[in-house]
Amino acid sequence: MKTSTFNMIVLVVAAAAGYAIYEYALPKFLQDGGPLVALLMALIIMLLAFVFERLFSIRKAQGKGQTATFLKNVQQAVNSGDIDGALAACDKQRGSMANVIRTGLERYNTLVTSGDVKTAREMNEGIQRSIEEATMLEVPMLERNLVSLSTIASIGTMVGLLGTVVGMIRAFNAMATAGGQPDAIQLSRGISEALVNTAGGLVAGIGGIISYNFFVTKIDNFTYMIDEASYAIIQSLSSRVTTKSK
Repeated sequence: MKTSTFNMIVLVVAAAAGYAIYEYALPKFLQDGGPLVALLMALIIMLLAFVFERLFSIRKAQGKGQTATFLKNVQQAVNSGDIDGALAACDKQRGSMANVIRTGLERYNTLVTSGDVKTAREMNEGIQRSIEEATMLEVPMLERNLVSLSTIASIGTMVGLLGTVVGMIRAFNAMATAGGQPDAIQLSRGISEALVNTAGGLVAGIGGIISYNFFVTKIDNFTYMIDEASYAIIQSLSSRVTTKSK
């Protein structure tokens, strides 16, 4: 499913669910926060949807089985000259790291078959170029919807602040009634509206910031592992060219 299509579905479903929860599921004291509470509920639902989507996508990108075991098997196959075995391990693992390494292995086979590469340096440059291109294709998939998380964090905080201001306006308006006697009921409603929106905005903002930082750190660590594994494979393949040339 395309990212734009998924985001549109999440937006529509979250808007409908947020309104339904506001009208029929929230207790009375939260409904007193006003219509902006429905918008805050929609933002929180969207946040949860993107969090689960990122968890699923990153888990899928990690592939099947243990990453350390996969790298060990590929390294052993390359060192023993079993390139087909290394490719088979990549096909079995089926993660982002496997896709990048597979690209490097296929490039190695192509260069060896063509016979154009004579030195380890030429082999190194050819494989590294292919791996960098493959990595550039994988990383955007890992970082997808991170902007949505940060946007929800910002918008949620601003919507909560807007609700707070509206509630305080109602409260001060109740205090400015004719005769100098403030309307206690309207005053309490205004303050309640302000506090409910403040709480909702903080939930959306804090949740969005924590989620964004969590996934950014997780993706950075994963891409670092890909770079380290790719470098090790490049060195092993290049050394084979050096050995053959002697």
